[in-house]
Amino acid sequence: MLFSRVVATSGEVGATRSRKAKTAALAAVLADASPDEVAPVTAWLAGFMLQGRTGIGWRTLSGVEIDPAAQPSLEVGDVEAALDRLAALAGSGSGVGARRTAELSSLLGAATADEGRFLVRLLGGELRQGALEGLMVEAVAAAATLASEATGRRVQVPAEVVRRAFMLSGQLPETARTALASDDPVAALEAVGLEVMRPVRPMLASPGDSLEATLADLGTEIVVEHKLDGARIQVHRRGDEVRVWSRTLHEITDAVPEIVALTRGLPVETVVLDGETLAVAEDGRPRAFQESMKGLGSGAMQPWFFDCLHRDGRDLVDEPLETRRRELAEIVGDRVIPSVVRPTPERAAQAIDGALAAGQEGSMVKALDSTYTAGRRGKAWQKIKPSHTFDLVVLACEWGSGRRRGWLSNIHLGARTDDGFVMVGKTFKGMTDETLRWQTETFPRYETSRDAYTVYLRPEIVVEIELDGVQTSTRYPGGVALRFARVVRYRDDKPVGETDTLDTLRALRR
Repeated sequence: MLFSRVVATSGEVGATRSRKAKTAALAAVLADASPDEVAPVTAWLAGFMLQGRTGIGWRTLSGVEIDPAAQPSLEVGDVEAALDRLAALAGSGSGVGARRTAELSSLLGAATADEGRFLVRLLGGELRQGALEGLMVEAVAAAATLASEATGRRVQVPAEVVRRAFMLSGQLPETARTALASDDPVAALEAVGLEVMRPVRPMLASPGDSLEATLADLGTEIVVEHKLDGARIQVHRRGDEVRVWSRTLHEITDAVPEIVALTRGLPVETVVLDGETLAVAEDGRPRAFQESMKGLGSGAMQPWFFDCLHRDGRDLVDEPLETRRRELAEIVGDRVIPSVVRPTPERAAQAIDGALAAGQEGSMVKALDSTYTAGRRGKAWQKIKPSHTFDLVVLACEWGSGRRRGWLSNIHLGARTDDGFVMVGKTFKGMTDETLRWQTETFPRYETSRDAYTVYLRPEIVVEIELDGVQTSTRYPGGVALRFARVVRYRDDKPVGETDTLDTLRALRR
Protein backbone atom coordinates (compact mmCIF):
# COMPACT_ATOMS: atom_id res chain seq x y z
CA MET A 1 0.00 0.00 0.00
CA LEU A 2 1.25 3.47 -0.83
CA PHE A 3 1.99 5.60 2.23
CA SER A 4 0.06 8.42 0.53
CA ARG A 5 -3.13 6.41 1.09
CA VAL A 6 -2.58 6.59 4.85
CA VAL A 7 -1.80 10.31 4.70
CA ALA A 8 -4.92 10.99 2.61
CA THR A 9 -7.06 9.02 5.05
CA SER A 10 -5.69 11.03 7.98
CA GLY A 11 -6.61 14.22 6.15
CA GLU A 12 -10.07 12.89 5.35
CA VAL A 13 -10.68 12.00 9.00
CA GLY A 14 -9.58 15.44 10.14
CA ALA A 15 -11.80 17.18 7.60
CA THR A 16 -15.13 15.71 8.75
CA ARG A 17 -17.05 15.98 12.00
CA SER A 18 -19.09 12.86 11.31
CA ARG A 19 -18.01 9.94 13.49
CA LYS A 20 -19.62 7.56 11.01
CA ALA A 21 -17.60 9.04 8.14
CA LYS A 22 -14.38 8.95 10.15
CA THR A 23 -14.91 5.30 11.03
CA ALA A 24 -15.70 4.39 7.42
CA ALA A 25 -12.54 6.10 6.10
CA LEU A 26 -10.32 4.42 8.69
CA ALA A 27 -11.95 1.03 8.16
CA ALA A 28 -11.45 1.20 4.38
CA VAL A 29 -7.69 1.75 4.59
CA LEU A 30 -7.26 -0.91 7.30
CA ALA A 31 -9.25 -3.45 5.30
CA ASP A 32 -6.99 -2.90 2.27
CA ALA A 33 -3.73 -3.15 4.23
CA SER A 34 -1.61 -6.29 3.96
CA PRO A 35 -0.98 -8.37 7.11
CA ASP A 36 2.42 -6.73 7.57
CA GLU A 37 0.95 -3.26 7.09
CA VAL A 38 -1.99 -3.43 9.49
CA ALA A 39 -0.03 -2.77 12.71
CA PRO A 40 1.95 0.31 11.55
CA VAL A 41 -1.04 1.79 9.73
CA THR A 42 -3.20 1.37 12.84
CA ALA A 43 -0.54 3.00 15.00
CA TRP A 44 0.02 5.94 12.65
CA LEU A 45 -3.68 6.71 12.31
CA ALA A 46 -4.01 6.55 16.09
CA GLY A 47 -1.18 9.09 16.33
CA PHE A 48 1.87 7.07 17.44
CA MET A 49 4.65 4.82 16.13
CA LEU A 50 5.31 1.18 16.93
CA GLN A 51 8.89 2.17 17.76
CA GLY A 52 7.85 4.61 20.49
CA ARG A 53 10.28 7.48 20.85
CA THR A 54 12.99 7.84 18.22
CA GLY A 55 15.03 10.50 20.01
CA ILE A 56 14.29 13.04 17.29
CA GLY A 57 13.37 16.46 18.63
CA TRP A 58 11.83 19.47 16.97
CA ARG A 59 15.23 21.09 16.52
CA THR A 60 16.32 18.17 14.33
CA LEU A 61 13.01 18.03 12.48
CA SER A 62 12.96 21.74 11.74
CA GLY A 63 16.61 21.68 10.71
CA VAL A 64 16.07 19.30 7.78
CA GLU A 65 15.53 21.36 4.62
CA ILE A 66 15.05 19.20 1.56
CA ASP A 67 12.87 19.38 -1.52
CA PRO A 68 9.89 17.00 -1.42
CA ALA A 69 9.25 14.34 -4.05
CA ALA A 70 6.94 15.31 -6.89
CA GLN A 71 4.95 12.07 -6.88
CA PRO A 72 4.15 9.54 -4.12
CA SER A 73 6.31 6.42 -4.24
CA LEU A 74 6.85 5.44 -0.61
CA GLU A 75 5.22 2.20 0.48
CA VAL A 76 4.04 1.62 4.05
CA GLY A 77 6.84 -0.92 4.47
CA ASP A 78 9.44 1.62 3.32
CA VAL A 79 8.34 4.10 5.97
CA GLU A 80 8.19 1.49 8.72
CA ALA A 81 11.71 0.29 7.87
CA ALA A 82 13.00 3.87 7.96
CA LEU A 83 11.38 4.43 11.36
CA ASP A 84 13.03 1.23 12.61
CA ARG A 85 16.40 2.53 11.50
CA LEU A 86 15.78 5.92 13.14
CA ALA A 87 14.76 4.25 16.41
CA ALA A 88 17.92 2.14 16.32
CA LEU A 89 20.07 5.29 16.24
CA ALA A 90 19.83 5.82 19.97
CA GLY A 91 22.23 7.80 22.07
CA SER A 92 23.86 11.18 21.64
CA GLY A 93 26.97 12.58 20.05
CA SER A 94 27.82 14.16 16.75
CA GLY A 95 28.22 10.83 14.98
CA VAL A 96 24.80 9.57 15.99
CA GLY A 97 23.22 12.95 15.30
CA ALA A 98 24.72 13.09 11.82
CA ARG A 99 23.49 9.57 10.94
CA ARG A 100 20.05 10.39 12.34
CA THR A 101 19.86 13.58 10.25
CA ALA A 102 21.00 11.70 7.14
CA GLU A 103 18.38 8.96 7.66
CA LEU A 104 15.67 11.55 8.27
CA SER A 105 16.71 13.54 5.19
CA SER A 106 16.55 10.40 3.06
CA LEU A 107 13.04 9.62 4.29
CA LEU A 108 11.69 13.15 3.88
CA GLY A 109 13.37 13.48 0.48
CA ALA A 110 11.43 10.46 -0.77
CA ALA A 111 8.16 11.86 0.61
CA THR A 112 5.78 14.28 -1.07
CA ALA A 113 5.00 17.56 0.65
CA ASP A 114 1.84 16.12 2.25
CA GLU A 115 3.64 12.94 3.31
CA GLY A 116 6.51 14.99 4.75
CA ARG A 117 4.18 17.10 6.86
CA PHE A 118 2.52 13.94 8.17
CA LEU A 119 5.89 12.38 9.03
CA VAL A 120 7.13 15.48 10.82
CA ARG A 121 3.95 15.58 12.92
CA LEU A 122 4.19 11.83 13.59
CA LEU A 123 7.84 11.99 14.66
CA GLY A 124 7.19 15.11 16.71
CA GLY A 125 4.24 13.57 18.55
CA GLU A 126 1.78 16.07 17.13
CA LEU A 127 -0.45 13.46 15.51
CA ARG A 128 -1.75 12.48 18.96
CA GLN A 129 -4.57 14.87 18.16
CA GLY A 130 -5.64 12.67 15.25
CA ALA A 131 -7.88 9.60 15.42
CA LEU A 132 -8.15 8.55 19.05
CA GLU A 133 -8.24 5.03 20.41
CA GLY A 134 -12.00 4.82 20.83
CA LEU A 135 -12.54 5.72 17.18
CA MET A 136 -9.85 3.28 16.05
CA VAL A 137 -11.51 0.45 18.00
CA GLU A 138 -14.71 1.04 16.03
CA ALA A 139 -12.71 1.29 12.79
CA VAL A 140 -10.95 -2.02 13.45
CA ALA A 141 -14.32 -3.70 13.99
CA ALA A 142 -15.68 -2.21 10.76
CA ALA A 143 -12.49 -3.12 8.85
CA ALA A 144 -12.64 -6.73 10.02
CA THR A 145 -16.26 -6.87 8.89
CA LEU A 146 -15.26 -5.48 5.47
CA ALA A 147 -12.32 -7.87 5.15
CA SER A 148 -14.55 -10.86 5.86
CA GLU A 149 -16.65 -9.97 2.80
CA ALA A 150 -13.60 -10.59 0.59
CA THR A 151 -13.67 -14.23 1.70
CA GLY A 152 -17.28 -14.56 0.55
CA ARG A 153 -18.74 -14.73 4.05
CA ARG A 154 -19.70 -11.56 5.85
CA VAL A 155 -18.95 -11.70 9.57
CA GLN A 156 -20.25 -8.83 11.68
CA VAL A 157 -17.52 -7.94 14.18
CA PRO A 158 -18.87 -6.03 17.21
CA ALA A 159 -16.78 -3.14 18.54
CA GLU A 160 -17.14 -4.55 22.06
CA VAL A 161 -15.27 -7.71 21.03
CA VAL A 162 -12.43 -5.59 19.67
CA ARG A 163 -12.44 -3.40 22.78
CA ARG A 164 -12.17 -6.41 25.07
CA ALA A 165 -9.28 -7.90 23.09
CA PHE A 166 -7.56 -4.51 23.18
CA MET A 167 -8.03 -4.33 26.95
CA LEU A 168 -6.48 -7.75 27.48
CA SER A 169 -3.61 -7.37 25.01
CA GLY A 170 -2.89 -3.73 25.86
CA GLN A 171 -1.85 -3.15 22.23
CA LEU A 172 -4.20 -1.66 19.63
CA PRO A 173 -1.99 -2.47 16.58
CA GLU A 174 -1.71 -6.11 17.69
CA THR A 175 -5.47 -6.24 18.21
CA ALA A 176 -6.03 -4.91 14.69
CA ARG A 177 -3.63 -7.51 13.26
CA THR A 178 -5.49 -10.28 15.09
CA ALA A 179 -8.86 -9.07 13.80
CA LEU A 180 -7.75 -8.69 10.18
CA ALA A 181 -5.55 -11.78 9.85
CA SER A 182 -8.23 -14.36 10.63
CA ASP A 183 -11.01 -15.91 8.56
CA ASP A 184 -13.05 -15.88 11.77
CA PRO A 185 -12.18 -12.52 13.38
CA VAL A 186 -14.73 -12.79 16.18
CA ALA A 187 -13.34 -16.13 17.33
CA ALA A 188 -9.76 -14.86 17.01
CA LEU A 189 -10.51 -11.78 19.10
CA GLU A 190 -12.47 -13.73 21.68
CA ALA A 191 -9.49 -16.07 22.02
CA VAL A 192 -7.35 -13.17 23.28
CA GLY A 193 -7.08 -13.69 27.00
CA LEU A 194 -5.36 -12.27 30.01
CA GLU A 195 -1.70 -13.26 30.19
CA VAL A 196 0.23 -12.92 33.40
CA MET A 197 3.25 -10.67 32.75
CA ARG A 198 1.42 -8.83 29.94
CA PRO A 199 -0.23 -5.63 31.22
CA VAL A 200 -3.97 -5.08 30.86
CA ARG A 201 -5.42 -1.70 30.02
CA PRO A 202 -6.87 -0.26 33.25
CA MET A 203 -10.55 0.21 33.96
CA LEU A 204 -11.49 3.86 34.35
CA ALA A 205 -14.09 5.74 36.36
CA SER A 206 -16.51 8.47 35.37
CA PRO A 207 -16.88 11.64 37.43
CA GLY A 208 -19.99 11.54 39.60
CA ASP A 209 -22.05 14.72 39.85
CA SER A 210 -22.87 14.06 43.51
CA LEU A 211 -23.26 11.19 45.94
CA GLU A 212 -27.03 11.37 45.53
CA ALA A 213 -26.81 11.13 41.74
CA THR A 214 -24.31 8.27 41.92
CA LEU A 215 -26.48 6.30 44.34
CA ALA A 216 -29.43 6.86 42.01
CA ASP A 217 -27.34 5.35 39.19
CA LEU A 218 -25.89 2.40 41.09
CA GLY A 219 -28.38 1.61 43.83
CA THR A 220 -27.40 -0.06 47.10
CA GLU A 221 -25.22 -2.92 45.80
CA ILE A 222 -22.06 -0.84 45.97
CA VAL A 223 -18.73 -0.39 47.68
CA VAL A 224 -17.38 3.04 48.65
CA GLU A 225 -13.56 3.21 48.62
CA HIS A 226 -10.99 5.84 49.43
CA LYS A 227 -9.70 7.46 46.25
CA LEU A 228 -6.00 7.68 46.96
CA ASP A 229 -3.96 10.61 45.70
CA GLY A 230 -1.24 8.30 44.42
CA ALA A 231 0.11 6.64 41.29
CA ARG A 232 -1.83 3.81 39.66
CA ILE A 233 0.01 0.47 39.55
CA GLN A 234 -0.66 -2.90 37.97
CA VAL A 235 1.31 -5.75 39.56
CA HIS A 236 1.93 -9.18 38.00
CA ARG A 237 3.58 -12.15 39.66
CA ARG A 238 4.52 -15.58 38.31
CA GLY A 239 6.52 -17.61 40.78
CA ASP A 240 9.34 -15.39 42.02
CA GLU A 241 9.11 -13.06 39.03
CA VAL A 242 7.31 -9.78 39.69
CA ARG A 243 6.71 -6.95 37.24
CA VAL A 244 4.96 -3.64 37.82
CA TRP A 245 3.42 -1.24 35.29
CA SER A 246 2.13 2.32 35.54
CA ARG A 247 -1.27 3.58 34.47
CA THR A 248 0.13 4.15 30.96
CA LEU A 249 1.50 0.58 30.84
CA HIS A 250 5.11 1.68 31.15
CA GLU A 251 7.11 -0.79 33.19
CA ILE A 252 8.34 0.65 36.50
CA THR A 253 9.50 -2.57 38.22
CA ASP A 254 13.01 -1.32 38.96
CA ALA A 255 11.62 1.88 40.54
CA VAL A 256 9.43 0.11 43.13
CA PRO A 257 11.52 -2.52 44.96
CA GLU A 258 9.25 -2.33 48.00
CA ILE A 259 6.23 -3.39 45.89
CA VAL A 260 8.22 -6.22 44.32
CA ALA A 261 9.27 -7.49 47.77
CA LEU A 262 5.73 -7.27 49.14
CA THR A 263 4.28 -9.11 46.14
CA ARG A 264 6.81 -11.93 46.39
CA GLY A 265 5.58 -12.54 49.92
CA LEU A 266 1.92 -12.98 48.98
CA PRO A 267 0.36 -16.47 49.31
CA VAL A 268 -0.01 -17.07 45.55
CA GLU A 269 1.91 -18.49 42.61
CA THR A 270 0.38 -16.25 39.94
CA VAL A 271 -1.56 -13.03 40.44
CA VAL A 272 -2.52 -9.76 38.73
CA LEU A 273 -3.41 -6.86 41.03
CA ASP A 274 -4.68 -3.34 40.38
CA GLY A 275 -3.97 -0.59 42.88
CA GLU A 276 -2.24 2.63 43.85
CA THR A 277 1.03 3.50 45.49
CA LEU A 278 1.68 6.70 47.39
CA ALA A 279 4.13 8.47 49.61
CA VAL A 280 3.09 8.81 53.25
CA ALA A 281 4.13 11.44 55.81
CA GLU A 282 5.33 10.59 59.32
CA ASP A 283 1.81 11.07 60.69
CA GLY A 284 0.47 8.49 58.25
CA ARG A 285 -1.30 10.98 56.02
CA PRO A 286 -0.69 10.84 52.25
CA ARG A 287 1.76 13.27 50.75
CA ALA A 288 0.90 15.32 47.66
CA PHE A 289 0.55 13.48 44.36
CA GLN A 290 3.71 15.09 42.99
CA GLU A 291 5.67 13.68 45.94
CA SER A 292 4.28 10.23 45.23
CA MET A 293 5.44 10.50 41.63
CA LYS A 294 8.88 11.71 42.73
CA GLY A 295 9.00 8.93 45.32
CA LEU A 296 9.04 6.19 42.69
CA GLY A 297 12.48 4.68 43.05
CA SER A 298 13.02 5.88 46.60
CA GLY A 299 11.78 2.68 48.25
CA ALA A 300 9.47 4.78 50.44
CA MET A 301 6.17 4.10 48.71
CA GLN A 302 3.18 2.28 50.22
CA PRO A 303 1.07 0.13 47.87
CA TRP A 304 -2.68 -0.38 48.28
CA PHE A 305 -4.88 -2.60 46.13
CA PHE A 306 -8.50 -2.42 45.02
CA ASP A 307 -8.85 -5.21 42.44
CA CYS A 308 -7.65 -8.69 41.55
CA LEU A 309 -7.76 -9.73 37.88
CA HIS A 310 -6.12 -13.16 38.15
CA ARG A 311 -5.29 -15.66 40.87
CA ASP A 312 -3.42 -18.95 40.51
CA GLY A 313 -4.53 -19.82 36.99
CA ARG A 314 -8.03 -18.36 37.26
CA ASP A 315 -8.88 -15.19 35.30
CA LEU A 316 -11.29 -12.95 37.19
CA VAL A 317 -11.99 -10.05 34.79
CA ASP A 318 -15.45 -11.44 33.97
CA GLU A 319 -16.31 -12.12 37.60
CA PRO A 320 -18.32 -9.50 39.52
CA LEU A 321 -16.38 -7.01 41.60
CA GLU A 322 -17.70 -8.59 44.79
CA THR A 323 -15.97 -11.87 43.86
CA ARG A 324 -12.77 -10.10 42.86
CA ARG A 325 -12.72 -8.19 46.15
CA ARG A 326 -13.12 -11.41 48.13
CA GLU A 327 -10.15 -12.94 46.32
CA LEU A 328 -8.19 -9.72 46.82
CA ALA A 329 -8.77 -9.67 50.57
CA GLU A 330 -7.55 -13.27 50.90
CA ILE A 331 -4.34 -12.37 49.05
CA VAL A 332 -3.29 -8.92 50.29
CA GLY A 333 -5.04 -8.68 53.68
CA ASP A 334 -4.75 -5.20 55.16
CA ARG A 335 -3.33 -3.83 51.91
CA VAL A 336 -6.90 -3.52 50.55
CA ILE A 337 -7.85 0.14 50.11
CA PRO A 338 -10.17 1.23 52.98
CA SER A 339 -13.79 0.76 51.98
CA VAL A 340 -17.38 0.23 53.10
CA VAL A 341 -19.57 -2.43 51.45
CA ARG A 342 -23.33 -1.90 50.93
CA PRO A 343 -23.53 1.26 53.01
CA THR A 344 -26.72 3.16 53.69
CA PRO A 345 -26.79 6.62 52.07
CA GLU A 346 -25.86 8.10 55.45
CA ARG A 347 -22.96 5.68 55.91
CA ALA A 348 -21.79 6.34 52.34
CA ALA A 349 -21.68 10.07 53.06
CA GLN A 350 -19.73 9.40 56.25
CA ALA A 351 -17.26 7.22 54.31
CA ILE A 352 -16.67 10.02 51.81
CA ASP A 353 -16.16 12.54 54.61
CA GLY A 354 -13.78 10.10 56.28
CA ALA A 355 -11.69 9.77 53.11
CA LEU A 356 -11.34 13.55 52.87
CA ALA A 357 -10.51 13.82 56.57
CA ALA A 358 -7.76 11.22 56.05
CA GLY A 359 -6.19 13.45 53.39
CA GLN A 360 -7.38 11.50 50.34
CA GLU A 361 -8.67 13.27 47.23
CA GLY A 362 -12.16 11.76 47.41
CA SER A 363 -13.94 8.43 47.08
CA MET A 364 -14.79 5.80 44.49
CA VAL A 365 -18.28 4.31 44.35
CA LYS A 366 -18.38 0.99 42.49
CA ALA A 367 -21.15 -1.44 41.56
CA LEU A 368 -20.51 -4.81 43.18
CA ASP A 369 -21.82 -6.65 40.11
CA SER A 370 -19.49 -4.82 37.68
CA THR A 371 -16.99 -6.78 35.59
CA TYR A 372 -13.56 -5.37 34.77
CA THR A 373 -13.74 -3.43 31.50
CA ALA A 374 -11.44 -0.87 29.91
CA GLY A 375 -11.96 1.66 27.16
CA ARG A 376 -14.98 3.87 27.57
CA ARG A 377 -15.58 5.41 30.95
CA GLY A 378 -18.68 3.64 32.17
CA LYS A 379 -21.03 4.38 35.05
CA ALA A 380 -20.13 1.23 37.00
CA TRP A 381 -17.25 3.07 38.70
CA GLN A 382 -17.77 6.70 39.68
CA LYS A 383 -15.44 9.08 41.47
CA ILE A 384 -16.81 11.54 44.01
CA LYS A 385 -14.69 14.59 44.78
CA PRO A 386 -15.48 17.71 46.79
CA SER A 387 -15.44 19.89 43.65
CA HIS A 388 -15.40 19.47 39.89
CA THR A 389 -11.99 18.38 38.65
CA PHE A 390 -11.10 17.52 35.09
CA ASP A 391 -8.00 16.25 33.34
CA LEU A 392 -7.24 18.51 30.38
CA VAL A 393 -4.33 18.98 27.98
CA VAL A 394 -2.01 21.99 27.80
CA LEU A 395 -2.06 23.36 24.24
CA ALA A 396 0.09 26.47 24.78
CA CYS A 397 1.48 28.75 27.46
CA GLU A 398 1.84 32.55 27.55
CA TRP A 399 4.79 34.47 28.95
CA GLY A 400 3.89 36.17 32.23
CA SER A 401 3.94 39.85 33.06
CA GLY A 402 4.61 41.80 36.23
CA ARG A 403 5.82 39.48 38.99
CA ARG A 404 5.59 36.57 36.53
CA ARG A 405 7.69 38.24 33.84
CA GLY A 406 10.22 35.78 32.44
CA TRP A 407 8.14 32.76 33.41
CA LEU A 408 5.80 30.69 31.27
CA SER A 409 2.55 31.33 33.09
CA ASN A 410 -0.98 31.36 31.63
CA ILE A 411 -1.76 27.91 30.14
CA HIS A 412 -4.20 27.23 27.30
CA LEU A 413 -6.44 24.28 28.17
CA GLY A 414 -7.79 21.72 25.70
CA ALA A 415 -10.56 19.14 26.02
CA ARG A 416 -10.56 15.92 24.01
CA THR A 417 -12.77 15.36 20.94
CA ASP A 418 -12.77 12.81 18.12
CA ASP A 419 -10.69 15.29 16.11
CA GLY A 420 -8.10 15.93 18.80
CA PHE A 421 -8.21 18.75 21.35
CA VAL A 422 -10.18 21.98 21.38
CA MET A 423 -9.41 24.99 23.54
CA VAL A 424 -11.83 25.61 26.40
CA GLY A 425 -10.05 28.18 28.54
CA LYS A 426 -6.92 29.61 30.11
CA THR A 427 -5.66 29.85 33.67
CA PHE A 428 -2.68 30.76 35.81
CA LYS A 429 -4.50 30.37 39.12
CA GLY A 430 -3.17 27.82 41.58
CA MET A 431 0.39 28.07 40.28
CA THR A 432 3.18 28.34 42.81
CA ASP A 433 6.64 29.71 42.01
CA GLU A 434 7.78 26.10 41.77
CA THR A 435 5.04 25.43 39.20
CA LEU A 436 6.08 28.46 37.14
CA ARG A 437 9.70 27.36 37.25
CA TRP A 438 8.79 23.82 36.21
CA GLN A 439 6.63 25.06 33.32
CA THR A 440 9.37 27.38 32.06
CA GLU A 441 11.96 24.59 32.16
CA THR A 442 9.71 21.82 30.80
CA PHE A 443 7.34 23.28 28.23
CA PRO A 444 9.99 24.20 25.59
CA ARG A 445 10.73 20.48 25.21
CA TYR A 446 7.21 20.12 23.78
CA GLU A 447 7.32 23.28 21.65
CA THR A 448 5.98 23.29 18.10
CA SER A 449 6.18 27.05 17.48
CA ARG A 450 6.09 30.37 19.27
CA ASP A 451 5.37 34.03 18.82
CA ALA A 452 6.21 37.05 20.95
CA TYR A 453 3.69 36.12 23.64
CA THR A 454 2.97 32.40 23.46
CA VAL A 455 4.76 29.05 23.22
CA TYR A 456 2.62 26.46 21.39
CA LEU A 457 2.99 22.85 22.53
CA ARG A 458 2.44 19.32 21.35
CA PRO A 459 -0.69 18.04 23.13
CA GLU A 460 1.10 15.68 25.52
CA ILE A 461 1.03 17.41 28.93
CA VAL A 462 -1.96 16.53 31.12
CA VAL A 463 -3.06 18.88 33.91
CA GLU A 464 -5.78 18.39 36.50
CA ILE A 465 -7.99 21.47 36.75
CA GLU A 466 -10.47 22.31 39.49
CA LEU A 467 -13.36 24.55 38.50
CA ASP A 468 -16.61 25.95 39.78
CA GLY A 469 -18.59 25.12 36.67
CA VAL A 470 -18.90 25.48 32.91
CA GLN A 471 -20.79 28.09 30.92
CA THR A 472 -21.62 28.60 27.27
CA SER A 473 -19.16 30.92 25.55
CA THR A 474 -18.22 32.06 22.06
CA ARG A 475 -14.75 33.07 23.21
CA TYR A 476 -13.16 29.64 22.81
CA PRO A 477 -13.48 27.10 19.96
CA GLY A 478 -15.08 24.52 22.26
CA GLY A 479 -18.10 26.75 22.77
CA VAL A 480 -17.69 26.64 26.56
CA ALA A 481 -15.68 28.50 29.18
CA LEU A 482 -14.44 27.23 32.54
CA ARG A 483 -15.56 29.12 35.66
CA PHE A 484 -12.81 29.90 38.18
CA ALA A 485 -10.40 27.28 36.82
CA ARG A 486 -7.28 26.60 38.85
CA VAL A 487 -4.37 24.17 38.52
CA VAL A 488 -4.45 21.26 40.96
CA ARG A 489 -1.47 19.26 39.66
CA TYR A 490 0.20 17.96 36.54
CA ARG A 491 -0.56 14.33 35.73
CA ASP A 492 2.61 12.57 34.58
CA ASP A 493 0.81 9.27 35.04
CA LYS A 494 -2.11 9.93 32.68
CA PRO A 495 -2.01 9.59 28.86
CA VAL A 496 -3.78 12.21 26.75
CA GLY A 497 -6.18 9.55 25.48
CA GLU A 498 -7.70 9.31 28.98
CA THR A 499 -8.30 13.02 29.49
CA ASP A 500 -11.81 14.43 29.82
CA THR A 501 -13.88 15.13 26.73
CA LEU A 502 -15.57 18.28 25.49
CA ASP A 503 -18.92 16.48 25.85
CA THR A 504 -18.20 15.89 29.56
CA LEU A 505 -17.58 19.61 30.08
CA ARG A 506 -20.64 20.57 28.05
CA ALA A 507 -22.79 18.41 30.32
CA LEU A 508 -22.02 20.85 33.18
CA ARG A 509 -23.05 23.98 31.26
CA ARG A 510 -25.21 26.50 33.05
